[in-house]
Amino acid sequence: MEFFLISLLNGISYGLLLFMMAAGLTLIFSMMGVLNFAHASFYMLGAYFAYSVVATLQGVPGLSRAAFWIALFIAPVLVGLLGALVQRYGLRRVHRWGHVHELLVTFGLSFVILELVQLAWGKVAVPYRVPPELDGTLFTLFTTQFPIYRGFMMAVSVAMLGGLWLLLNRTRIGLVIQAALTHPDAVQALGHNVPRVFMLVFGGGCLLAGLAGVIGGNAFVTDPSMAMAVGPIIFVVTVVGGMGSLAGAFIASLVIGIIQVMATGVNASLATFAGWVGWTVTPETPLYPVLSIGIAQIAPILPYLLLVLVLIFRPRGLMGTRET
Repeated sequence: MEFFLISLLNGISYGLLLFMMAAGLTLIFSMMGVLNFAHASFYMLGAYFAYSVVATLQGVPGLSRAAFWIALFIAPVLVGLLGALVQRYGLRRVHRWGHVHELLVTFGLSFVILELVQLAWGKVAVPYRVPPELDGTLFTLFTTQFPIYRGFMMAVSVAMLGGLWLLLNRTRIGLVIQAALTHPDAVQALGHNVPRVFMLVFGGGCLLAGLAGVIGGNAFVTDPSMAMAVGPIIFVVTVVGGMGSLAGAFIASLVIGIIQVMATGVNASLATFAGWVGWTVTPETPLYPVLSIGIAQIAPILPYLLLVLVLIFRPRGLMGTRET
């Protein structure tokens, strides 16, 4: 029971972090139809910008204790501004050539950002750590301590989901954004600058990725490989949830997070299940190497297996509105 409950909580916290990363990508695709291959790179920039802000403010009297909270605001804004500039001076110029060219621009941009990060901060991990006020135990379940920072990650992600829902469904800006998605010409005729709306949406999606980087960079590790580590899983979440569906991305994030965390703690294999039904598996048994593979060993590929199944049986994803 302890293993199940702690794994469930860890899976939910990891899934909510995935949602923070996938929400911006989902928002950009639902609005512009652009699969931003550089999205994970903006996540990485959020972590590095936050590290730099914290490192700079550590030596300023009176601001050292508030360094992380200042970085929590400044770093995502910087990433969002950078994303808006990419859309304004990059994606907008190639838009007339179609989505393939936009995709290739973001694909190339991901490598440019990677090289710039390595030039600026080096190729090894930087010491971006959890702030002292969040470095402790939130509660103890049986004999396992649940960290305060994981609870903080979960709270920020849920607050972000609520904020996005309110923005898109209860504000004038949200109405303009949704109208520009389906009737851009009508929105333009009403006096709204649709290209500017696109720029703000792309910048806002990148801002969300930067926020996830600030939160996730010190929870895990901040190094140049972090974008490559999370990039594929973000696309899995987006496709499984349904292209353009924030609610679908939220559900898919939780499902994938729980599956991965649960699976990593299970050492059972097909040979184990065979033993339960009375079939003894030995090294001489045919296909023994396959039968002896533990669930924990295949945990990293389970999200991609789920992706394949979803694409076969429900191509639109769980709650998608676009064909994947």
